[in-house]
Amino acid sequence: MSRIKTFNLPDLGEGLTEGEILAWLVKVGDTIELNQPIVEVETAKAAVEIPAKWAGQVQAIHHPEGTTVEVGTPIIAIDTDPGAGPLDVPSTTATPSADLPTPSAASLAAVEVAPAEGMIEPGLIGGAAPGGRTAVLVGYGPRTTAAKRRPRKGGVPAQAAAAPAPAAPAPQPVVAPVAAPARNGQAATATGGLVLAKPPVRKLAKDLGVDLGTVTGSGPLGSITREDVQRAVSGAVVVAEPLATTTAPSFGADREQRIPVKGVRKLTAENMSRSAFTAPHVTEFLTVDVTRAMKALDRLRGRREWRDVRVSPLLLVAKAVLLAVRRHPMVNSTWAGDEIVVKEYVNLGIAAATERGLIVPNVKDAGRLSLRELADALTDLVQTAKSGRTSPAAMSGGTLTITNVGVFGVDTGTPILPPGESAILAFGAVREMPWVHKGKVKVRQVTTLGLSFDHRIIDGELGSKFLRDVGDFLADPEAALLAWT
Repeated sequence: MSRIKTFNLPDLGEGLTEGEILAWLVKVGDTIELNQPIVEVETAKAAVEIPAKWAGQVQAIHHPEGTTVEVGTPIIAIDTDPGAGPLDVPSTTATPSADLPTPSAASLAAVEVAPAEGMIEPGLIGGAAPGGRTAVLVGYGPRTTAAKRRPRKGGVPAQAAAAPAPAAPAPQPVVAPVAAPARNGQAATATGGLVLAKPPVRKLAKDLGVDLGTVTGSGPLGSITREDVQRAVSGAVVVAEPLATTTAPSFGADREQRIPVKGVRKLTAENMSRSAFTAPHVTEFLTVDVTRAMKALDRLRGRREWRDVRVSPLLLVAKAVLLAVRRHPMVNSTWAGDEIVVKEYVNLGIAAATERGLIVPNVKDAGRLSLRELADALTDLVQTAKSGRTSPAAMSGGTLTITNVGVFGVDTGTPILPPGESAILAFGAVREMPWVHKGKVKVRQVTTLGLSFDHRIIDGELGSKFLRDVGDFLADPEAALLAWT
């Protein structure tokens, strides 16, 4: 049995077909253990670390960092018995195909690619699983069809890469400019270009026998004037002032930046385009006095059992949405063509802006959580998103979403629905504003809510009632809790 085993990029779940290699966590020659993380891969949903299927020594890395690889493509070769002696197999990191040496027949014979499904020990990644599926890290099994290889970034055809570079042209000698002869009665400059002079000036120079090619102009753009010709006759030397030159602005590729669309941004673009042109969006707005809600948060922070808990306005907004869903279940539903699927659970999505782009992880079954549990779940969700460790499973199955645009100082917006959801709430910044309170104008803390919904499922009345309930809770949380629970 061969010692060298080739590890293919596994299916990372949720039907993903490719991933970009962000970073190799090992290098050629390293000794690794079973299930040790060996590579970090970014998919369209998350960045994940992939563990090793075998213990041993890294013999070859087939793709460099930054390469997009199809699921099922070999990415690393591992010697599973490095203590058995040396191998006649070249160990090298991945380079463009034109630079790789052609392996010998003996070298190829020493390499063993993981067998096909059904021939691997059950329980291993890629091995047999119940129901005819294939065991993978998470989600669906790998595709059984041959993956289409996309060209490597910056790659060139092998013929082009192997062709010798053309020889650089030999430097040409620099020839000093000489005065060009006059043509058709017009003088030429020392560089061979025609001089700038008006017809009367040219006639004067001809009458006086002055070669305009020897005269330095002092007029606009270096043109020759009558005074310049007369000075040339009298022998006076005129020192021309240097012309003020301006560089024309450039609008070419040198002042443009091209950013590849991939990973999270590519998935977001596809989802937003599909949602915007599939679900008929309607957006309603509501401005709310949230002074009492902010005071309630201050009292909550002051309680001993809440001192170590992150308490933010988003917590109350999330609680308001969950309570409003109980009163209007149709808001938490999905359009399924010939039927509407109303869900009794709420996987509450929270839109998060990360360095990799916009992601929407969700709190599973958030309606069953207490306020303290919801606060802990939101804190964990946000911290995981900021660290770039959100898993694909955490971003799947959302039923209703909140986008907190207020953290950017924005009052509200018209958010686009995540695919498969029927409503999304935009929570704007909380600002001190003049507000009529108990018949008098006072400074109060005010925010604006924006609710976008799928008009195939939610009509204007339902959307308005749901938004009104969210606003009522934020206006007076204690009264709403007493009235609704």
